[in-house]
Amino acid sequence: MAKTKDGAVKNAGAKPAKAQKTKAQKKDTAAKTGGVQEVPKGYMPTLQKKYKEEIVPKLFKDFGYTSVMQVPKLTKIVINQGIGSATADKKLVEMAQEELTLITGQKALQTVSKKDISNFKLRKGMPIGVKTTLRAAKMYEFLERLISVSLPRIRDFNGINEKFDGRGNYTLGVKEQIIFPEIDIDKINKVMGLEMTFVTSTDKDEEAFALLREFGLPFKNIKKQS
Repeated sequence: MAKTKDGAVKNAGAKPAKAQKTKAQKKDTAAKTGGVQEVPKGYMPTLQKKYKEEIVPKLFKDFGYTSVMQVPKLTKIVINQGIGSATADKKLVEMAQEELTLITGQKALQTVSKKDISNFKLRKGMPIGVKTTLRAAKMYEFLERLISVSLPRIRDFNGINEKFDGRGNYTLGVKEQIIFPEIDIDKINKVMGLEMTFVTSTDKDEEAFALLREFGLPFKNIKKQS
């Protein structure tokens, strides 16, 4: 502790008021920075709440489970975008990475080729696409935007196919990334498609279908159970 000229005690360890204000401002900064979205602590997306309060009890009853732990759940959503023309223009991968980051709110990673293919002028380690894996809150947020906003923007949309992979996982492909409102159509250089794989905790397609149907994915034949 130190004294000033007028005898007042000065706390040498005290932080300047300006520094404290800056720290508080950082906490209140907007969630999005460069397309990457931060999830507030304790935040629960609407679909996550719906799963716990509505979907779990319904599936428990419909399938006659003996334990809540048996109820299937969505574990992750893997979004992948292959860019065949990237061998001729490397900037396409960088642009796709930025777009996928905006769409998902999570930093997208570049995928590279695993071997040389001379016919396609492809060398091992060359960037050929982008991908990202969503879990927890970001996964539910993306799923809600997909169901409520993006899929209805598809031209002549009449539902999605119901074909699963036989192990409880479902892959949905879209032909244009511009269905996502995060993408500014005036700023894109090329329209590209992408694939979304919904990975569930069950290995039975019937249970996985019921789970995704309850979330609200618009399957063509909504009455179908398998």
